[in-house]
Amino acid sequence: MGDLALIFVIALAAALVVGVAGALVLRLLGRRSIQVHLAVLLCAAVLAVVGGVVAVAEAMFLSAHDLEVVLITVAAAAAVSLGVGGWFGRRLARAAVWADQARARERLLEKGRRDLVAWVSHDLRTPLAGLRAMAEALEDRVVDDPATVAEYHRRIRVETDRMSRLVDDLFELSRINAGALRLSPTAVRLGEVVSDALATAAPVATARRIKLIAPESGWPTVTASEPELTRVVGNLLRNAVRYTPDDGTVRIEAGREADAAWLAVADTCGGIAPADLPRVFDVAFRGESARTPDQPGDGPSGGLGLAIVHGLVQAHGGSVDVHNTTDGCRFVVRLPA
Repeated sequence: MGDLALIFVIALAAALVVGVAGALVLRLLGRRSIQVHLAVLLCAAVLAVVGGVVAVAEAMFLSAHDLEVVLITVAAAAAVSLGVGGWFGRRLARAAVWADQARARERLLEKGRRDLVAWVSHDLRTPLAGLRAMAEALEDRVVDDPATVAEYHRRIRVETDRMSRLVDDLFELSRINAGALRLSPTAVRLGEVVSDALATAAPVATARRIKLIAPESGWPTVTASEPELTRVVGNLLRNAVRYTPDDGTVRIEAGREADAAWLAVADTCGGIAPADLPRVFDVAFRGESARTPDQPGDGPSGGLGLAIVHGLVQAHGGSVDVHNTTDGCRFVVRLPA
């Protein structure tokens, strides 16, 4: 019994030395990745067993041959233990990292949903209050002269159209986020899409004396889903006109590179704050100065237009980015050739 106790003490002492060394190494590693920590922990556990066996074998004064047999056996067991433990440890580390990333994405999405609800509520409250006031005025005959009644009817129609566009944007964004977007790629003449978008943006641009510039020729043909591409171009043009001051300029052009076709929309809005550039395509982000639009033709947008552009372009396998120019900013869409 005394010999067994001595063997236990020797093995425990050897294992403790390895364990303390492993603990110090883990402490020094600090904020290293979970894979590194698991690797050190596994090595410390296996080496503690190996150290205990070797220490006991040395204390038992085994013959050289017997000691060699013990060491080979322990080395083989340690190699298998490290291999299997490393494989499972790596899987556990990846699962932990994925779970942490999933929680972070979920928190980000939840924050985006809350921000979106707040922005949409803000953008709907004002026009709805105006519609209610005008409807009550017409119902109570507070206004009865034909000119004012006609103006009220016109404004009700305009506000209703704006809110309908906001609802359409919400539906489109929900399709993109849910992965329910189904594209039907065909050969699309980009010049025709741009022409239609220019015709839609022209009334607001003319009212504010904003010059829309586009070349008459040189437009490439791209393979894309025409309704979604039309929405991309229209959203970019409306965004440019919205933030370009009166008497400004909006320029749209396109071309073809070796492996992609590109479309660029440049304006003279004065540029975007550098801190805001990475967030331009975020849902419900419009920057501080845009929270209360005061330009004619402005209306509720919810900050969804550029987020929809980003989602639709990505669905086509392309990319969209923005950078500041001398007197404004320039959005560039690239689609695979």
